[in-house]
Amino acid sequence: MQKIKAVMATLVVAVLLSSCAVVRPGEVGVKQRIGKLSDRVLTPGAYAFNPFTTVVIKSPVRTVNLEIQLNLPSKEGLNISSNISILYRIEESRVPYLIESIGNDYEQIIISVFRSASADICARFMAKDMHSGKRAEIEAEIAKTMAGILEEKGIVIEAVLLKSIQLPPGLYNSIESRMKAEQDALRMQFTLEQERLEAERKVIEAKGNRDAQQILSEGLTKEILELRSIEAFLKLAESEGSKVIITNGESPFLLEADD
Repeated sequence: MQKIKAVMATLVVAVLLSSCAVVRPGEVGVKQRIGKLSDRVLTPGAYAFNPFTTVVIKSPVRTVNLEIQLNLPSKEGLNISSNISILYRIEESRVPYLIESIGNDYEQIIISVFRSASADICARFMAKDMHSGKRAEIEAEIAKTMAGILEEKGIVIEAVLLKSIQLPPGLYNSIESRMKAEQDALRMQFTLEQERLEAERKVIEAKGNRDAQQILSEGLTKEILELRSIEAFLKLAESEGSKVIITNGESPFLLEADD
């Protein structure tokens, strides 16, 4: 008799536990009773239900990171291996519609839409673009295309990230060589520009010296030269020591006498 009571108690506990669902933070739940989905969205908390007629389907509404690896086509027809992160979330109010129209395995739909969008968009770009500054443009275009298809179903695409791009070895070396050549060309252009500026500076300097000499020569008139000659005689006369001055009356020629 005691064994029967223990079994019955165990069954009661099992039924009670199976008739309670806990919806955790970051997810919502929807009750499905005899195959029919309820329109009510269950927010985080504990809920009782009849385990014989009802199940609670849970779905995350937080941002989910879906990681996949895929070969992306390029404009040249190459297949570029890439690790991709798709950041998405489900609109809380659209969870019942999503489960009813697609089911709970909606990530396969997201991957299928990504394959289609990436094949269309990546085929417009060269392989080197995926490895350079155009990667952000490619990511944004793919995310925009996916959002146009999935948002009406309640799936919000927050971002598409091409985390790693593995180019064929030959192409990678070619891109490196090209980038090095472009850097060398920029360096040479900078050097030539510096030399051009230096040449212009020297021309301006030479022109300034020429103009100064011209102005000076134009200013040395006969009267000024005679005045400078008189000033030189006066300074010689005032200086100490004996001197011999030979002159033609216009310019002095000085000989210092021995002490």
